[in-house]
Amino acid sequence: MTPADTAEAAGAASAWVLALLALSLAGYALGVARLWRRAGARRGLGLGQVLAFAAGWSLLAAALLSPLDAWAEQLFCAHMLQHELLMLAAAPLLVLGRPLAAWAWALPQGRSRALGAFFRTPGWQVGWQAITRPLGAWALHALALWGWHLPALFDAALHNEAVHALQHTSFLGTALLFWWSVLRPQARRRTTAGPALLSLFTTLLHTGALGALLTLAPQALYMDPRATALPWGLDPLADQQLGGLLMWVPGSIVYLGCALWLGARLLSPAQRPRGPRPAPLARPRPGAP
Repeated sequence: MTPADTAEAAGAASAWVLALLALSLAGYALGVARLWRRAGARRGLGLGQVLAFAAGWSLLAAALLSPLDAWAEQLFCAHMLQHELLMLAAAPLLVLGRPLAAWAWALPQGRSRALGAFFRTPGWQVGWQAITRPLGAWALHALALWGWHLPALFDAALHNEAVHALQHTSFLGTALLFWWSVLRPQARRRTTAGPALLSLFTTLLHTGALGALLTLAPQALYMDPRATALPWGLDPLADQQLGGLLMWVPGSIVYLGCALWLGARLLSPAQRPRGPRPAPLARPRPGAP
């Protein structure tokens, strides 16, 4: 593929990303407006949830549409920072924002009810439970993380825009499932904190191990002989080591912080849930377990 072909493919991918981000934001805003008009302001979806979605959406846009995306084609550490923004910052905030509920309200009522009926079918429920329970979500996320960091697959993503898009999609998609399994059940019942804590702890261990492997490797595992990091003052090994540290340290802090929060909930006396209660309305909540 020539540089011109690569630039054209990257431009087309950016246009698709921009369109999907705009559609998701417009759908969320429309759904929240309709819900609050029907149920009252801040009912069904609280202000904190809306702000969480806005923050997650902004971080997603920053990771995929800012200069960081161009830098990630030259620097392994920038590529790693991009992935960490997707998986450790944008994904949990988007989950806390409950976008499925908002998007359901954005649909016409007939289509919303038909979609809700589909999501209540046994076949969908079995599949959804399989990928959103802690074990299933943990396994999918771990497979995506380790699989895409195999040198052959990682380098393929750097040289093929379609593979690159698949890599980002799998990172974000499995991260959303992982954080759903950890965070969403906690909004309803405290007894699910145990499996979530185990999921967080083991993810901290295996992602930390991957980060340590990249940091302590005696030679560069990625990038081609063109050494695209050299103009930035980094040789390929130093670039990889910096990327490994970005996965190792900030990632561990995020997982540990969330685990401490869940642990505090598990040990604290039972309390009545606070915040706005979801309005008992007819619109479906797609994918709700």
